[in-house]
Amino acid sequence: MKNTIKNFITHLSAERDASPHTLRAYEKDLEEFASFTDKKPKDIDRDEIRAFLGHLHHGKKLKKTSVARKIATIRSFFKFLGREGYVKKNPAKLVTAPKIPKSLPKFLTVDEVFSLVEAPKGDTFKATRDKAVFELLYSCGIRLSELTSLDMGDIDMKQALIRVKGKGKKERVVPVGTKAIDAVKHYLPERVSVKIKSGAGDTEALFLNNRGGRLTQRSVRRLFNDYTEKIKLLGKFSPHALRHTFATHLLHGGADLRAIQELLGHSSLSSTQIYTHLDNVHLVEVYDKAHPLAKKKR
Repeated sequence: MKNTIKNFITHLSAERDASPHTLRAYEKDLEEFASFTDKKPKDIDRDEIRAFLGHLHHGKKLKKTSVARKIATIRSFFKFLGREGYVKKNPAKLVTAPKIPKSLPKFLTVDEVFSLVEAPKGDTFKATRDKAVFELLYSCGIRLSELTSLDMGDIDMKQALIRVKGKGKKERVVPVGTKAIDAVKHYLPERVSVKIKSGAGDTEALFLNNRGGRLTQRSVRRLFNDYTEKIKLLGKFSPHALRHTFATHLLHGGADLRAIQELLGHSSLSSTQIYTHLDNVHLVEVYDKAHPLAKKKR
């Protein structure tokens, strides 16, 4: 099965432009399945995959989310094998994955966002860069992978727009708020200075590390954690929370759901509709606080 797994990963990398993180996760899941079964792909049936599911759930005591992800990986793998002629049918197609209870995305309040974007102090390279990073994430609602892949040519200062490379090589143009543009302008001279000092050459990355290389997602997560601890933000958040915050605040401000879908780069409106649940929660909170006869305990 090793060769077919390798071919599948190559396909994901070339055709679907999957991130290195996604590729590693797919490969790890399939290698685990391959070590569970000694059968060739063409000999694997639905019962074999169900046995693997039972092994994950009862033997390894994995969470439902992890089991569901692995089943989805196997399903995609066999779909690819069928398309390439390795197998005649997808044995994972009728295997039911565990139901995952939908959890509402976590988001920050307006005050919390303001505290976060104001946390980087001073005119140093790190402070100006970190402020620009937070301002862009909140102003545009872009994914962390989209932020770190931004090049200098992707941002239009005059038009206040950025060109974002989303999932599946899809590009979209997103407006940028005034504060985010100002933050980027403030950061750019420091970027030039670091680039010259480091001898980074012709790198076009918008956001650099202190060695002149492209800023990584891991680094952004680390600096995000540092600043959220510094401002004593209650609860555990990741940089992705700023994307949720962007969408939630737009919805609270009266933005159309279709417009939010386009800004976020969701291919389906169903992905965006989760924010309507957040809006309902917000309305209930407003009602409970404002209406004299509202039930205070729900």
